[in-house]
Amino acid sequence: MTLSSKIALALGVLSLLLAVWALLLARSRRTHLRRGTELSAKAQAADSRAQAAEGRARTEVQNRQTAESRAQEVEAREAELVDEVRHLVSERLPALALHLISSHHPVPGPLHKNLAGSEAARLLDALPEAVSGIVLKERRRIDAAARAALRGATQESQALSYRLQTNIVGLQHEFSAPPRLTQSLLESDHLNEQNLRLTQRSAIVCGGWPGHVRKDTYVSEVVSGASSRLRGFDRINIVSRLGLSNIGVVGRAAEPVAVVCAELMANALEHSRDDLMVDVGLIQTGNGSVCITIDDAGKGMTSEALARGRSLISGEQQEVMLLELGDPPSMGFAAIGRLVADYGLHVSIDTSSPYGGVRAVVSVPENLLTSIDENATPPSVMAPQPAVAPQAHKRPAPAGSPAPAPSPEHSPGPGHSPAPTAAAQLPQRRRRFSATATPEDAAAAAPRPLDPENTGAIWSDFQSGLTSGRSVTDSEHTL
Repeated sequence: MTLSSKIALALGVLSLLLAVWALLLARSRRTHLRRGTELSAKAQAADSRAQAAEGRARTEVQNRQTAESRAQEVEAREAELVDEVRHLVSERLPALALHLISSHHPVPGPLHKNLAGSEAARLLDALPEAVSGIVLKERRRIDAAARAALRGATQESQALSYRLQTNIVGLQHEFSAPPRLTQSLLESDHLNEQNLRLTQRSAIVCGGWPGHVRKDTYVSEVVSGASSRLRGFDRINIVSRLGLSNIGVVGRAAEPVAVVCAELMANALEHSRDDLMVDVGLIQTGNGSVCITIDDAGKGMTSEALARGRSLISGEQQEVMLLELGDPPSMGFAAIGRLVADYGLHVSIDTSSPYGGVRAVVSVPENLLTSIDENATPPSVMAPQPAVAPQAHKRPAPAGSPAPAPSPEHSPGPGHSPAPTAAAQLPQRRRRFSATATPEDAAAAAPRPLDPENTGAIWSDFQSGLTSGRSVTDSEHTL
């Protein structure tokens, strides 16, 4: 093989190697390009994954922050709800209980205003109303049972007190006892009257009737009889200004009027000192009713007590619970209110007493009044008599003094009546009693004052005569 052949062969081999190398290089380049593309795609995918992961991380952070804020809101709402429930239990419900006893106690509202309108706020507001309804229903049931038990007990006690009163009165009239024993019987009778008044008042408040049936009774006797039921009756001064002495109260209303007057006079005696008098006046009004005024010189009533008393005596409250009358219950005004509602009386109390205390006025309407025949049923000697207005006596004309003749210019013409004289036209000052009036006339015109000592002496003489007469009778029967 020649040199050129070898060279050509070497060049061919070299060309082949170069071709193979170029091929391999191109293949490697393609491989690198493919790998670069793949790596770029992977890098982009990695970037996308990284970005997605970062977004997810941000979303997770936002979700975590949102969850934390929601958790804080829930915790705050739960804390507010717990505070509201605690406020309801510790403040609102106890205040509601006090408000049910006395309406002037306020009931606080919700603690947190931002709960208004929510379901929890509606439920919390509905709870006091439900509790109030349940408590009132239970209180009415308990109060009705207590009133029924007290009404039964008072009716039995009232019947026994009437029987005891009848026995004491029988003992006073049957036996000729010494004055000391008679005084003891009178004191026992008065104590029984006081006990009977308290029992009667309780029965009326509990729905019972007054328990005593009367005939038509004089108004003055009703008031004086009511005062005799009280301790301290000697401090009551009754003055009658009735125009007629035969005015009475119909039988069905006589005892209710007496109970009302007794309770008002008892209140006046209780709220004034023992050395102060209580003035009671009887007045007949122009519309035909009779008003009984009771004035005391006590310390008066507070505005709250006055409002409470007016509400009770008005008779507008259909149901008065015993629990609302205090401990122990003050039943006087409640009994008056029930009688006012049942019999149509009108009672008012005010702080306008002329003595600085309280004035109470009982108005008995015309349909509860009647006229009583004084000859058939004379009034009691202990009842206050109407005050007689003094009569002015006319001064008699001097004897022999001629009547003044009318002047010609003033002489009446035909068909005209005589004109009055100047003396008749002008008002004349006259004495209350004429100079010729006798002391007997003045004594007859003046009202006869009541003398307790004289009355007591008369009764003592009567008792002594009765005792001596019975002793003689007993000795004759013995012989």
